[in-house]
Amino acid sequence: MKLDFAAARCWVVLCMLGVLFVSGGATCSRRQEIMPLPPPPPVLNENLGLAEVAAAVNRTSVIRELSSNTATVDVLSMPSVPELSATLALRRDREFRLRASLPIVMGSGLDMGSNPEVFWFEVPEGIGKTLYFARHDEYQRQLDRAILPVDPTWIMDSLGLVQIDPAQVLQGPVRRPDGKLEIRSAMPTPAGVFQRVCYIDAQAGHVTDQILYSPNRVEVARSSARNHEFFPEQQCSLPHIVELQLSPVGGPPLHMKIEVGTYAINQILSGDPNLFVMPQGASQSVDLSRVSPAAIGAGTPATYQASARDAMPYRGFVR
Repeated sequence: MKLDFAAARCWVVLCMLGVLFVSGGATCSRRQEIMPLPPPPPVLNENLGLAEVAAAVNRTSVIRELSSNTATVDVLSMPSVPELSATLALRRDREFRLRASLPIVMGSGLDMGSNPEVFWFEVPEGIGKTLYFARHDEYQRQLDRAILPVDPTWIMDSLGLVQIDPAQVLQGPVRRPDGKLEIRSAMPTPAGVFQRVCYIDAQAGHVTDQILYSPNRVEVARSSARNHEFFPEQQCSLPHIVELQLSPVGGPPLHMKIEVGTYAINQILSGDPNLFVMPQGASQSVDLSRVSPAAIGAGTPATYQASARDAMPYRGFVR
C-alpha cells in the first residue's frame, strides 16, 4: 500500500508510543521508581587499556536470553499518557518482544518485536490494528534515511547487552569529566558507517549511556541506563531503568523509559512457541522498507563541535 506524508508522520508517533488506545482522558498513577540498588563490585582499576575495558563490558555475553513479566513503559515525551504495564523477552542476537498496555486493557497496546528476518511494530488504530514491519536487510540499506534510525534490537543493547568489538574502536577509552570512560566505535552498515559512543562506569565496567550518530554526523539515538544490579552467577550487571531517546526523520523526538522489576536470566518466561513470530492478525500492514524517504523530509542536524572536520562529537579528555 502507498503511505502518504500524513500516514508516515502518524506512524512515527504510533509505532514507538503505541498509546492512541488511551481515550477520554484515561489516567493511571505512576509508580515510584525501584529503590536504588547497592553499586556493583568494582572490576576495573586506573589506567586500564581498551582490551581490559572491553572485556569488562563484554561479560554480558554469557546472557543469551532475558525476560521479565514485571516491566513498565513510560512515554516521557507525552506526560499525559498513563504508564503502561509490559512484558519483554529477548534471545540473542535478534529475537525480541515487548508488549505494553494499560493494566485494564490488556492486549490493546503496543507490540514491538524482532526475529532474525524481520522487525515490527503493531499498534491500535481505530477499531483495528496496523502492523508496520520491515526485513532487517532491506531496512539496513536505507538506515541513513529511514523514518526511524534504529530497530528494536537497539533496546536489547540498551538493556545492558551491548558488546564492544576492539577492532571497531576508533578512539578510547578516555576519561570524561564525570569520571566515566568513553569509547567511540565504528558501526558499518549497508547505508554507511554509523558511530556509537559508549559511556562506561569506570569501576563496575558496565555501559551506562550510548549515543548513535548517522554517517552525516547527526545524533539519531541515545540511551541511558541506571540502577544496575549485579548477578553473581553471571558476574555482570543489568540496569533496572533505561531511558531511550530517538530522533525520527520528519517527526518530533521520542523519549520513553523502560523499568524492569525483576529479570529471568537465560530463561524465557513465556511458553508461547510463536513468541518471536511476527503477528498476522492486523487489519492492515505497511512495509517500512517501501516507504519513500523523500515523502518524510530530512531531519534537522544536531549541533556539536568536533576536534577534526570529519570526526564525530567526542566529549572525553585524553589522559
